[in-house]
Amino acid sequence: MDTQCGDLSAQSISNNYSTTAPPEPVHSTGAHRTEGDENAGGFGELTELPIEINERRPTCLCCGRPQKVCLCPFMPVRPLEVSTCLYIVQHPAEESRVLRTVPLLAACLPPEKCKVFVGRRFNEERNPELAAVCRDPKTLVLYPGSDAENLEDMKVDFSASVHNVLIIDGTWSQAKDMFHRNALFRLPKQVQLNSSISSQYVIRTQPTNTCLSTLECAAITLSIMEKNKAIEELLLRPLRALCSFQLQHGAQVHHSKEHLLRNGIYDKPMPTNKRKIKRMEQLVSNSTL
Repeated sequence: MDTQCGDLSAQSISNNYSTTAPPEPVHSTGAHRTEGDENAGGFGELTELPIEINERRPTCLCCGRPQKVCLCPFMPVRPLEVSTCLYIVQHPAEESRVLRTVPLLAACLPPEKCKVFVGRRFNEERNPELAAVCRDPKTLVLYPGSDAENLEDMKVDFSASVHNVLIIDGTWSQAKDMFHRNALFRLPKQVQLNSSISSQYVIRTQPTNTCLSTLECAAITLSIMEKNKAIEELLLRPLRALCSFQLQHGAQVHHSKEHLLRNGIYDKPMPTNKRKIKRMEQLVSNSTL
């Protein structure tokens, strides 16, 4: 899930005004202009102003990024060969975000190994393929909680057969809503990562220091299930490059809410809702989210 997981393109601006100015109205000496004459004269002056045309920045056809910040040099030369299939269920709000990690993940893997489904609600009738995956006993859903087993501790030989992993892509509140409102997502075995590493996705705010983006979750998951630590490094390279480019072009490092609260530098109004206040207290006390 984008833990707040994930792509920059400038939009060209079209101008529909005519470049030809209308003829100036003729007035006799000493005559007063009417209100209509004054308006006509005003529009005439506007049409004489120079038209600014913003050209679209050249975009890389492979990664979809502007060529100046192309991420292709940081991608694997060929899609990574993995046996595990990832199924990303993405909240619609993530589609419009400029900085997303799922496109980077999909660019590093074969199309058949990384499938993305966009929506808030999923069911058997509208999503038969996803429903079949959720009913498959070899499917895992990556979502933390008291019912989740640590993926690292599972006594399963994932190389013996092809397994699927379902990952929810969205903010933590969006992911929570999607998980609890979609009965399909609670059919697979629930697993979580026991990793204590800090997120490297520093250009987007996370709830805690150890909350990971969708790409980071997928990278760690694949490295565990494929028993290949190199996969994690290869998948994280474009993420590090993305963050580096953004920071070089004016972006700021986003500390987690946990970090801001612990250091007394959280600058947003504190919530009045009791449930949200409790979550804030959990962040400070490092309790389980």
